[in-house]
Amino acid sequence: MGRKIYVIGHRNPDTDSIASAVAYSELIKRQGDDSVVAAMAGSPNPQTRYILERLGIEQPLYLADVHPKVCDIINPRPVTATAGMTLKEALELFHRHNIRVLPVVDGDNAPCGLVSLLKLSEKYLVAGSARSRSIEASLKDLAFCLDGTFLTGAPCPDIEHLQLFVGAMTEESFTSRIEGYDPRSLLILTGDRGAIHEAAIDIGVRVLVVTGGLDVAEPLLDQAREKGVAVLSTPCDTASAAAKARLAAPLSSFAETKFASIGVGEPLEHLRLKLLHSGEPAVIAVEEDGTLAGIATKSSLLKPLPHALILVDHNELGQAVPGADKLEIVEVIDHHKLGNPPTSQPITFVAMAVGSTCTVVASLYREKGIMPEPALAALMLGGILSDTVILRSSTTTGRDREAAEWLGSLAGLDIASFGREIFTSCSGFAAHGTPEGAVRSDFKHFQVGEIAVGIGQVEVVGFDEFFELQDRLRESLKRVREEDRLRLAGLMVTDIYTETTLFLTDGMKELAHVMGYPQLEPQLYELKGVMSRKKQMVPHLLKVLASL
Repeated sequence: MGRKIYVIGHRNPDTDSIASAVAYSELIKRQGDDSVVAAMAGSPNPQTRYILERLGIEQPLYLADVHPKVCDIINPRPVTATAGMTLKEALELFHRHNIRVLPVVDGDNAPCGLVSLLKLSEKYLVAGSARSRSIEASLKDLAFCLDGTFLTGAPCPDIEHLQLFVGAMTEESFTSRIEGYDPRSLLILTGDRGAIHEAAIDIGVRVLVVTGGLDVAEPLLDQAREKGVAVLSTPCDTASAAAKARLAAPLSSFAETKFASIGVGEPLEHLRLKLLHSGEPAVIAVEEDGTLAGIATKSSLLKPLPHALILVDHNELGQAVPGADKLEIVEVIDHHKLGNPPTSQPITFVAMAVGSTCTVVASLYREKGIMPEPALAALMLGGILSDTVILRSSTTTGRDREAAEWLGSLAGLDIASFGREIFTSCSGFAAHGTPEGAVRSDFKHFQVGEIAVGIGQVEVVGFDEFFELQDRLRESLKRVREEDRLRLAGLMVTDIYTETTLFLTDGMKELAHVMGYPQLEPQLYELKGVMSRKKQMVPHLLKVLASL
């Protein structure tokens, strides 16, 4: 499955942002690429909701953030082992799946240990003589690893502590070698040495393994049954049987029960820190219920992320969905000033000096010779009319008017009537629910040197409602400024018919000395002829704040 590419606008999306995301993703799909998904970085404002509902178009996917998460890079079907599994079975898993770490899970698929191939090799190969002689295994697993058959005794499943001796010597030497050991702890490996068989059975060892599939005299087997000695026949030769016998140990003897873990929903950066600074060979990822989700090693951090972004109606990371700086940005479709971050490779970057991103997207449809469906044409028309205030804003260009005419004809809509409809149906403050909702609905951050500024905008028909809510709006602006740590927070209240904006501010009272527009009362300015935040308000503020 290929990666998914989200076509997404800026935070606090307006109609142009959401409409261009929907329309551009559809254009890409019409060209045969189904990897794209239209998305939005915030809830649509009332105007956008109205247009989407009127046209019967579903809202794009809401993404609160796109920070890469642990679940984005782990294998969702990890190879696992159980504590009771033999070392032989575990090594086969390492080899078959070409892995370096193996999570150990219980019956509920919850992780209970971790086995590293490196540490396993150190324990298995780099060991002293006492360790190399000692074997902890059940007779059942011993028979399994040796492909053995019990001539006497039974495949007991209980783990036993055994001492391994190879009977490749005379009876006298053999007897002296095992002197001092508890006979019931001895595992004797030998070929067709009858004297060794007899001596081992006579002292009552725990198990006698006869290699090479060789015979054992029947009288000795009878004696073994009387003494309680398990006799196991294996087709392996003595050398390979000695190695395989140690592989009968349960994996629980080698698993590390203290291991690093992380939730699948945690940021990838948390995993990076754990892997790079904990010294652990791997980190186990767990689901919310504690069950195993996957496992990550340092090489997991090199895996390509399954998501990428196409930015529409913005190109600055400060306005992008949180986490955008962690993903690859493959395209930008915009109509704002450039403030984009550098990219590691060439990308498609389309930026036009027009009043709406939907104008840019419409031009791309025409360039490709693709006609949008009527509903989609109406959506793009709504984006243009919203951003240009029914083609009255100073940002409006000939391209915007031409695109609006083309889209209006495809949608069967009268431009002026549709524009009045989308503004009057959702204009004013009531549509935003609360004063703070009105401030936040279309609030964007800007940086002037070291001064952080935020400006919202609400379109209205007449200022009566604004003056009724002015005190509450001042309080909301103050909260927003403090929460966002801004020096200045402002709200543009724009009357679309008189083409006048009332600009309410909080913070930086010295702005009154340089604002250059009439001040109706403290921190409230009247800006006749100003309708555009992008082309009129922001450039003016950049200029006057720089003078401070």
